[in-house]
Amino acid sequence: MPHSQTSAPRDSLVGTRLARGASPWLLPTVATAALSLARARRSGAAKAVAVPATALAAGMLWFFRDPEREIAPGRVISPADGVVQSIMPWKDGRTRVAIFMSPLNVHVNRAPLAGTVTSVEHIPGGFVPAFNKESENNERVVWHFDTELGDIEMVQIAGAVARRIVPYVPQGTKVEQGERIGLIRFGSRVDIYLPEGVEVDVEVGQKTVAGVTRIDRD
Repeated sequence: MPHSQTSAPRDSLVGTRLARGASPWLLPTVATAALSLARARRSGAAKAVAVPATALAAGMLWFFRDPEREIAPGRVISPADGVVQSIMPWKDGRTRVAIFMSPLNVHVNRAPLAGTVTSVEHIPGGFVPAFNKESENNERVVWHFDTELGDIEMVQIAGAVARRIVPYVPQGTKVEQGERIGLIRFGSRVDIYLPEGVEVDVEVGQKTVAGVTRIDRD
């Protein structure tokens, strides 16, 4: 039987780093909030802007948080915070585990195993909601890792809001299990393909935590 749902860490902005690749969204939002707050005492218009601008800036800081994680033991760990959307046997014997990331999840993705990045391929596509079946044709980045289990494929899929995927490491990089490898702005979906013979130890609807939730079973 799959394990029970993983309890998500209590993320906090105190002492938490911000995700690489967040600055194009964060800087103008925070600057607008700071400017409107500075002028709020002298300008009614600035005061009207200050409240929503500050709320938006706070939301952006929360969305782009990148907390430290104590990497859990296990052969394959979750590359993403989110909820298991589907578990599907593939024609070649592999099993695809799809993890849906909401805008409230941490958006930084992590290496599911230690190994070498053998390819990082950007594939243009659409931007339908990630929970839609058509999202398989969305904008995406396909990763391949050479690991102790052989080739592991992982796919970062953009959604209706998340229109930018930011890889952190290039082809040829050796990564540790749980190492940060990329960002999907505002969530969406991450798929991982387990090799033939590797059993799944999560279930549909289960919450996952990047670097913490184990995906496979001994």
